[in-house]
Amino acid sequence: MSEGSDKESKTEEATEKKIRDTIEKGQLPFSKEAPVFASFLAILAFTIFFAQDSAIRLGGFLSIFLERADGWKLETQADAIAIYQLVFVEIAKVVGLVMVMLVIAGVSASVLQNTPRFVLDRIQPKLSRISLKEGWGRIFGKKGFVEFLKSLGKLLVAGGFLIFAMRSAETRLLAGMITNPVDFTSVIRDIAVECLVVVTLVVAVIAVADIFWSRFQWRQDLRMSRQEVKDEVKQTEGDPIVKSRLRSLARDRARQRMIAAVPQATLVIANPTHFAIALRYRRDVDAAPTVVAKGQDLIALKIREIAEQHNIPVFEEPALARSMYKQVSIDNLIPTQFYKAVAELVRRVYQAGGRA
Repeated sequence: MSEGSDKESKTEEATEKKIRDTIEKGQLPFSKEAPVFASFLAILAFTIFFAQDSAIRLGGFLSIFLERADGWKLETQADAIAIYQLVFVEIAKVVGLVMVMLVIAGVSASVLQNTPRFVLDRIQPKLSRISLKEGWGRIFGKKGFVEFLKSLGKLLVAGGFLIFAMRSAETRLLAGMITNPVDFTSVIRDIAVECLVVVTLVVAVIAVADIFWSRFQWRQDLRMSRQEVKDEVKQTEGDPIVKSRLRSLARDRARQRMIAAVPQATLVIANPTHFAIALRYRRDVDAAPTVVAKGQDLIALKIREIAEQHNIPVFEEPALARSMYKQVSIDNLIPTQFYKAVAELVRRVYQAGGRA
């Protein structure tokens, strides 16, 4: 009940972060039917291109080996090993080629589904992998039952098509028995190819369906609840309360640096109590007056207080102060529309013998 309710609560699509983390852990969608299809394809290719020649070659060797059994020296253990090695090599030439093709097909099917990656967590020993309880759950649980039904369905479907394809095989086999061995080998190969083609096509359809199903199921398993999405956003971007506190600290530090720069100002423009803008102008250095501090209400009063402590002229220009406060920024030159008004104030500072 809890598992069902948990799945029902997961209504949101997986975020990019969760998908990325899942891929990094090696938990990727994988179809078990794709390697099976690749294996049948490899067997079919071997049967079409190599089986007949290999069978003829192996049959010729065994016929000579059995017909001339008395011609083989078998007196010591070394003689027996030599004969065994000879027979083993001939059989290995046929079986080895099939095995190599199967390995290549299986590896290719796995690689084409997902890019290979080394994930240490996947190879670390875990007790759950050897737990009888966990193993019992995997075999006889819901997923195990579904896999059993899939396997049974595949067997029945493939068997049905195979029986349909083999309807005329008995007549062809009986007719081939009265021909020479080489022709009979061709008959067997043709029947085997037809059977493999049918089975391979059935497995191909199953593999394509399973690939799409495995990716769909993977996406479904990654779905998240709204609370999980919120928690991930907090982890990624930070807790809103913490972010607000950090912004407040940043504003405090910026305000402290601004207040510390007020003694460098040349003049202060103020609206008696509401606004204050401190400007610095060095005749041979600055292209235009630069804003070193600005504030409203309590900060404006603090700027005026520091300016008075350092004998910095304060000009009460309410309209100019309000207009400049909205359009200027710290550590930047004043906009050009204020040049004329500020230039007049700077001229008055220099005429009064103010700071250079």
